[in-house]
Order: sequence, then structure tokens, then C-alpha cells
Amino acid sequence: MIPVDIFSDPICPWCFMGKTWFDRALEATPELNFEIIWKPFQLNPEMPKNGMSRNEYLKQKFGGTKRAREAYAPIIKTAVDHKIDINFDKIKITPNTLNAQRLIYWAEIEGVQGRIVSGLFKAYFKDGKDIGDPNILSEIAGNSGMKKELVTRLLSSQEDVEKVKDLDLSARNSGIKGVPMFLIDKTYAVSGAQSTEFWRKVFLEISVNQRSNKSNFPAS
Repeated sequence: MIPVDIFSDPICPWCFMGKTWFDRALEATPELNFEIIWKPFQLNPEMPKNGMSRNEYLKQKFGGTKRAREAYAPIIKTAVDHKIDINFDKIKITPNTLNAQRLIYWAEIEGVQGRIVSGLFKAYFKDGKDIGDPNILSEIAGNSGMKKELVTRLLSSQEDVEKVKDLDLSARNSGIKGVPMFLIDKTYAVSGAQSTEFWRKVFLEISVNQRSNKSNFPAS
């Protein structure tokens, strides 16, 4: 089994697209056996606990609506070109994602991280839901195979808050400055949202290396 650590934030559009392309390549290479673990990295660790309006966030980050539109134009074009459903118009709140990251952390224990991450991306980018809201997070948890009532209780506590913050800090201290970041076999790092074609080539070379009992990771 090949370990793959993916550092991500569920409000990062490139993380959403990167996961989509990675998953499409995985579907085309069923013979490979990966152990995928999602790791926390908050894009906005200083975000207020209850988040802020998306309009205000974009103004603060980009210095105005016009600059925000220009910054997001490549993202929108890429999503359309690759048939990835992102509805920015539905998003009203830019949340603090600490609780979402706690949910992802707990989902690893339950063996449903992939479902939770997909559920968070869908809720935020397709449905425009506030994934900083504990009620929304509990709903996603329940729909993904976790115990909704337990998650609700955990979210109302400080359980694993410091643990998740420490994991985030550890990622930054290791040199990660942006996401998505894929760490394969604890050794080989792939930065950014890479295309399905890129991952297919990587997976093909891994498969060839496994069959020939080689351990070298393909050069990117």
C-alpha cells in the first residue's frame, strides 16, 4: 500500500479541482493500492471564528471587486473547461475552516475521510453552504457514515482543536506554503492541482516500477 498525504483546505478551489483530477486518474488505475490521508492546512488561520461575508473577504484579500474577479477568472475558466461544477455566486460566507479540519481529522479514525472531504467540497463549492457552521458539518458527517450526534457533541467542545492546529503548524514548518500538496510515500512531493493526464503518467510509472520491483518514484 502506497501512502499519500494530501494537504488541503476545503475552501480552496484548486484543492477541489486537484482532488477531482487525482480521483479521475485513480479510477483509471485500479490496480494501484493507495492509502490516502488528508492533512490540515488552513488558508486563513486568522479568520474570525464565524467567518465573514465573502464580499468583504474578497475586498480585503484582493483590494476590490474588480481585482477579485480578475483573480478568480482563471479558476472559473479551468472549472468550466474541465466540467467541474463550482458555483461561486452561491457562496455568501467565507468560513473559518478549523472545525471542518477537525471533522476531516476525525473522519480518518472512522475510515471515511474521502467521503467527508468530498462532502465538504460539494457543500461549499456546489451548494454554497457555510462549512464553518457546526450544524452543516454535523449534517455532512451524518451523510458520510459518521455518527451525527457524536460529531455535534465533539464540535461543541475543544476536542482536538490544538491537535489540528499543531498538524497545520507542522505542515508549515516543513516548508509547505500553499495547497494542494501531495506527499507520496512520505518522500516525493507534488505541489498544486495537477491534471488527470499528469497523474495517469505518474500512476503508470509507479505501476511499472512495482511490477519490476523498483522503488524509484517517477520524475515529474
